[in-house]
Amino acid sequence: EKVSLKMNMIRSSLSSSYPKSFCVRGVSSLKDILSNQIPEKQKSLAKLKKEYGHVTLGEVTIDQVIGGSRGIKTMMWETSNLDANEGIRFRGLTIPDCQKNLPGYVEGGEPTPEALIWLLLTAEVPTKAQADSLTEDFHRRSKLPAHIEPMIRSFPKNMHPMTQFASALCAMQTESKFAEAYHKGTNKKELWKFAFEDILDVIAKMPEVAALIYRCRYHDGKLTKNESLDYSGNFSTMLGFSDPKFHELMRLYMVIHSDHEGGNASAHATHLVGSTLSDPYLAYTGGLCALAGPLHGLANQEVLGWIKSLQEEFKKANKPINKQTIEEFALSTLNSGKVIPGYGHAVLRKTDPRYEAQRQFALKHLPNDELFHIVSTVYEVVPGVLTSLGKVKNPWPNVDAHSGALLCHYGFTEYDYYTVLFGVSRGMGALSQLFWDRALGLPLERPKSVTPEFLWSQAKK
Repeated sequence: EKVSLKMNMIRSSLSSSYPKSFCVRGVSSLKDILSNQIPEKQKSLAKLKKEYGHVTLGEVTIDQVIGGSRGIKTMMWETSNLDANEGIRFRGLTIPDCQKNLPGYVEGGEPTPEALIWLLLTAEVPTKAQADSLTEDFHRRSKLPAHIEPMIRSFPKNMHPMTQFASALCAMQTESKFAEAYHKGTNKKELWKFAFEDILDVIAKMPEVAALIYRCRYHDGKLTKNESLDYSGNFSTMLGFSDPKFHELMRLYMVIHSDHEGGNASAHATHLVGSTLSDPYLAYTGGLCALAGPLHGLANQEVLGWIKSLQEEFKKANKPINKQTIEEFALSTLNSGKVIPGYGHAVLRKTDPRYEAQRQFALKHLPNDELFHIVSTVYEVVPGVLTSLGKVKNPWPNVDAHSGALLCHYGFTEYDYYTVLFGVSRGMGALSQLFWDRALGLPLERPKSVTPEFLWSQAKK
């Protein structure tokens, strides 16, 4: 009932805020819907800035300036919002809301990335037909430039998959309609149309780029498509996975990794580079480079490494996997000066809903899997250990604590590639917001920096 009420409120809000034409399902194209939304949103933002621009959103402390700008409200982000206690909402919808209301590839299945992209861009829940039309559009746009496949095949075998991915995306900038339009002197107010084209092109092309990198680095370099499937199904097929359950996992994985508001490094980097009017290819290359950092996108493979080391040590010592033995292993990890990867989050103060969504998938599809048993037992033990030691503000698991175990179950064991999956997924959220950055004419981002001397002068006042 709460979800139904929420959906009615969203639809009612949209109907009262925008022309009725774009609220009619299955009639207008995605671009038409967005075109109808833009004038009203531009008008609303201009009013907000003019009449309420002076309103203070909070103070900034020295600790925040030194400590990575944590908690400073300094960016407008439409597509999602992260609450410390509630977790992520995509356009107001929780992950369970999305699972219930967004169309899936199969009846009752996980929502498709296409459905989520439609939601992120428009704030509307699409029909199945609308989501399917986006699938067809992505397939039409997916052809790679002629120079990209030879480039990928020529990369050194020891080049990290994320380096390859970022390099290939950057090299595809030759196809940018936005860059071409800008250099032709297109009116600034019309640039959103070309940003829209680039954004859908980038999202459409990323799976084949990512899959080609995977097949060349780890396998025989051969790639098979199946464009009768949806975005996730075709991507999975190109990677070499034909199990429909793996396709469902990939749908879930891509949806929950798509967006996590704008302050995370990959989303912020995309927004920052895009604010210079770099085209979406270059902007999201910046996002991928941020995602490649160990403190951002590598966490899930670190979690899996920790779990695998636990598994290996227990087998050698003939130890059972239970709460007591895992508590001993966790304490040993902490006492050696290391952290337990996958636990704690910069914003969240509860179990990450993305973790819970993966846990429910595991309970449904692989309840007897050995790695899942370890992950589940760790979940029962580690929060208590961390709480007792006062190690973290949030002792609960985040999204990374589960994803590697699920991928391993289906034979996807190339850990250093996992961040590429994250990169394909995060593009959906970061690029959806980049569309609105251009549609609303948001300016170049240029915060003020201060010197240590300035901070000392303020501290001594």
